[in-house]
Amino acid sequence: MGTQSHIAGYPRMGPKRELKFALESFWDGKSSAEDLQKVSADLRSSIWKQMSDAGTKYIPSNTFTYYDHVLDTTAMLGAVPPRYGWNGGEIGFDVFFSMARGNASVPAMEMTKWFDTNYHFIVPELGPEVNFSYSSHKAINEYKEAKALGVDTVPVLVGPVSYLLLSKPAKGVEKTFSLLSLLDKILPVYKEVISELKAAGASWIQLDEPTLVMDLDSHKLKAFTEAYSELESTLSGLNVLVETYFADIPAEAFKTLTSLKGVTAYGLDLVRGTKTLDLVKAEFPKGKYLFAGVVDGRNIWANDLSSSLSTLESLESIVGKDKLVVSTSCSLLHTAVDLVNETKLDDEIKSWLAFAAQKVVEVNALAKALAGKKDEQFFSANAAAQASRKSSPRVNNEAVQKAAAGLKGSEHRRATNVSARLDAQQKKLNLPILPTTTIGSFPQTVELRRVRREYKAKKISEEEYIKAIKEEIKKVVELQEELDIDVLVHGEPERNDMVEYFGEQLSGFAFTVNGWVQSYGSRCVKPPIIYGDVSRPKPMTVYWSSAAQSMTSRPMKGMLTGPVTILNWSFVRNDQPRFETCYQIALAIKDEVEDLEKAGINVIQIDEAALREGLPLRKSEQAFYLEWAVHSFRITNIGVQDTTQIHTHMCYSNFNDIIHSIIDMDADVITIENSRSDEKLLSVFREGVKYGAGIGPGVYDIHSPRIPSTEEIADRINKMLAVLEKNILWVNPDCGLKTRKYPEVKPALQAMVAAAKALRTQLASAK
Repeated sequence: MGTQSHIAGYPRMGPKRELKFALESFWDGKSSAEDLQKVSADLRSSIWKQMSDAGTKYIPSNTFTYYDHVLDTTAMLGAVPPRYGWNGGEIGFDVFFSMARGNASVPAMEMTKWFDTNYHFIVPELGPEVNFSYSSHKAINEYKEAKALGVDTVPVLVGPVSYLLLSKPAKGVEKTFSLLSLLDKILPVYKEVISELKAAGASWIQLDEPTLVMDLDSHKLKAFTEAYSELESTLSGLNVLVETYFADIPAEAFKTLTSLKGVTAYGLDLVRGTKTLDLVKAEFPKGKYLFAGVVDGRNIWANDLSSSLSTLESLESIVGKDKLVVSTSCSLLHTAVDLVNETKLDDEIKSWLAFAAQKVVEVNALAKALAGKKDEQFFSANAAAQASRKSSPRVNNEAVQKAAAGLKGSEHRRATNVSARLDAQQKKLNLPILPTTTIGSFPQTVELRRVRREYKAKKISEEEYIKAIKEEIKKVVELQEELDIDVLVHGEPERNDMVEYFGEQLSGFAFTVNGWVQSYGSRCVKPPIIYGDVSRPKPMTVYWSSAAQSMTSRPMKGMLTGPVTILNWSFVRNDQPRFETCYQIALAIKDEVEDLEKAGINVIQIDEAALREGLPLRKSEQAFYLEWAVHSFRITNIGVQDTTQIHTHMCYSNFNDIIHSIIDMDADVITIENSRSDEKLLSVFREGVKYGAGIGPGVYDIHSPRIPSTEEIADRINKMLAVLEKNILWVNPDCGLKTRKYPEVKPALQAMVAAAKALRTQLASAK
């Protein structure tokens, strides 16, 4: 029997981020569409060849994208909002990137997190008037491209029901509009795509329906049954895999999934969905394929091959030897590309890891072992690495474990309520009404990146590096004073990535050279690896914050990343509960907060951008997560005086359902994403939620190059004033400015400050 192995998806950027630089060159007008297409074709062919050479049987296509795979589906369906001026035909780069990034005249579509990951997608805007049509032939083109290279792939599509459930009603459409009512309108397009793939010779197709792991009511589950019944005749003659991932699938959803018409195989995440195994063992349908996701697509730890093989062997007796396929738990786009590129990781830690390329090898090794061709040497080396990690003294720190254990039994709340604290802070800070600030980072210029790169490579001295960073901070401080911003930031010129920066200074972390992971578009991050107990050997930001404060008489924010965000934006150890690691990080950040206060920093921002992102997908698990996540944040600032103002920041997630947990964080001021999502955050305040702390819902979208006008920003602030008290409202962008350029940043901030000043005048005259 051949190797039964499957990869659910693969990283898109390439080990050296080829696509990132090709995209940015194209957006900057320095290269052509043909150049971009060539880079992407070369990247795809190398990925397909790599998987083929490794012996993978089911190789995915159409998982590559120039921005995100949901936006690709929007293009496939021709669901372009009218504001982009599309008049039909094949959707090209101009319309595609306008939807993703906005353009000079219209804003981008909303962007939000893909389930509980740090990957983002562009949210479809749908309503009864949308005329769906087959408008992007990307899936068929990539299938044919792979076939011409001698690789027969499994084309991957976002499933029709999940696509609708991940959408939102377009502007002007009633919020109560049933998106699932559009199912009959989009299925004809799916039929066209599937028929075209079948005619081109595809024998398998993968439909991703990850929303099946959510808590869906019977109406939504019924939509799956109806959709696949309608597609059944079109799917006839194809092997059809419906893929789910990221959590246990509920029993009712499992029943729905395994009853779908025209479906041959089911993909299940058996890493995060450990209880799903019980459902498989109890009632897996005869004659169907199980794509068993035993290799983790979300983390970088080497698979415990012995344990996985045992699981697979137990499944063989249920599913049948010829119907069991070894798979990744989800697409590998959430992990780094190839461990071979890591020349600076020490051998011990490296032996504990597996990036995407190594996971492909693991999947195939398990499949071969199931087929009776076990590579004893490979399995033996894996067992030795597993044992090494468990026994390594680098992993465990008794003092840290004791300190974290001692946190139990206290809620860690500041003694004074937020209203009294804000009064004390105002006496000290003396800020105007509608105070202006930014979120932290300023543009990372080519020169700044060169300085950091040369310092890391030891081409310039520490003295030269410090001088260069101080000069950059001075420029940022002077610019903010020129713009008349009220609470300043130092711009974070010493940081390439906020989580990586802190991880480099904390014990228990390891770092990669090329461990890049796509976040959205061309935006990549390099998550640190938390392999052991975490502590702070010495202050991390005090020097730079103090230097910046000495350059101005205005308040300067100390900028920190919060424990939950460091946790959620890292590759986290999987040998202890996540909350234990989070408490350890919280204690380290607490030490830093108190040192900043001692150094005279009166405003300290502790970013928790990823707090909502880590919320479990199943409601039954959410309360426990929010309890320890919010507690971790409060631990960081329990020791400060009332006059020290604690800010936090959150971005690009749906916050309405956790607003009470956000209030429970007890921050003095929260800045939060708002502009790209049509101010839907404000709806919670319209519905009666009372918020007494300071709040700054973002007034413009920094993930787009578009520059807003003063009038546009003033209009946004007025919408906020309709539901929020003027004395608690702050004016700020949606997020940090790192990804933007100064010619975009300066006029946008000028417009922001001008809008705040105009409204201050109006409010004063209205008294």
